[in-house]
This record gives sequence, C-alpha cells and structure tokens, in this order.
Amino acid sequence: MTASTDSTGDSTGAAKTPTKAPAKDPWDLPDVSGLVVGVLGGTGDQGRGLAHRLARAGQRVIIGSRAADRAKTAAAELGLGVEGADNAECARRSDVVIVAVPWDGHGATLEALREELAGKLVIDCVNPLGFDKQGAYALEPEEGSAAQQAAALLPESRVTAAFHHLSAVLLLDPEIEEIDTDVMVLGEKRADTDVVQALAARIPGMRGVFAGRLRNAHQVESLVANLISTNRRYKAHAGLRVTDV
Repeated sequence: MTASTDSTGDSTGAAKTPTKAPAKDPWDLPDVSGLVVGVLGGTGDQGRGLAHRLARAGQRVIIGSRAADRAKTAAAELGLGVEGADNAECARRSDVVIVAVPWDGHGATLEALREELAGKLVIDCVNPLGFDKQGAYALEPEEGSAAQQAAALLPESRVTAAFHHLSAVLLLDPEIEEIDTDVMVLGEKRADTDVVQALAARIPGMRGVFAGRLRNAHQVESLVANLISTNRRYKAHAGLRVTDV
C-alpha cells in the first residue's frame, strides 16, 4: 500500500519530523519596571543600598523594618520616592521581596511573615557568616544555606537567591553611576530567575547571571567571606564578573 499525496505534493501517510522550538535567548528578560520591590531589613546598609539603586533606576521601592517609624525615617533619607513601612506591610504591598536582614534574625523574621509572603517572589541575599580573629568565615545552616532555609520556612513563596556579593559602600555612594559587577542568581524556576536577572539589569553596570538551583546557594553565600578577605587586603570593594557569558 502506497501513501497518498495531497494537492500540495506532500505524502500524507509519511511520518513527519517534529520541528524543534528554537532555544530561548538567555538575555531575553521580562519587563519588570512596573513591579513594586520590598526590602526587608531595608534600614541596614545592604538593604538601604539595594533600595537606593533600584529606586534610582526607576523602580518603586518600599523598605521594611520591625519598626515602621525607623523604616519611614530611612526612606525619607533616601528620597527617590522610596516608602517605609513595618515588615508585614512591606511584604503585603510588594510584588517582589528582597530579604536583607541580619543572619541571626533571618529565620524568625521569615517565619513571622509566612502569610504575608505567600505567593510572592522572594529574593534572599543573606550571607550566614561568622567572625573571629582570623576574619570572616562561612557558616552552614542546617538546611544547607540561608536561601534553602527561606524556602523551607516559606513553602507558599517562590524563593530565589541573589545580590550576595555587593558592596554596601558602593551601593550607597551617590557619586557612583555604575556598579561594576555580576549578580549570581539561583532558583528553581526559570520564570522567577529571569525576573531577578531583569531587576539586576535595571541597575547600570550590573548584570544578573543564572548560577543554578537553590541547592547551590551555599557556595555563593560562602564566597562573601573570601571577598571580605580580599577587600581587607587590597582596601577595595571587590565584586564578581563571570567571563565568556
């Protein structure tokens, strides 16, 4: 039995090879300009620095603190339309929430905000570090990393990890136009890590680079201890650049 041929000349009985969809361009990132970004721990140096840079790039930013008055004072000092609120209100009103609290308050803060953070994209940038006479060293949380602890405490949130290797001094310096660094971005879903990469790219000079799933967050968090040692030796504010990407 022979295969029949339609009017176009195609053999209707012949097997057709499915067309493979072209690979997505890794730099084709979503428009995140309309997202509201909350920063828990926004009164600390790293949190204020991130809030400053994102707001300066045109992002709407709310900084959170355990005390609303403290957050509002810090927001007023930053200007640029930044708002201040207590942590719970900051989480509720934000589309994306950056966690920049001290490590020793990390677990308790997130556990208390589980309901407010449900359904939110959470970016954890906390570095579990210890310090002694020899300098900074990495701690290893029971869950493996700060980001994995966040994921365990926030089962209804979409947890990612990023913004670990940034100098608060550079972020807060109004005279510096560009932040010369790459941001390692980790997470379980590409749609989420793409959003984080896009937020990083809003800051001039900065680029977000996908660096794996959350199980690899410990190495990224730990590298901050090495950068602290580098900065002390060379009196610098070192960041990272990933080559050939």
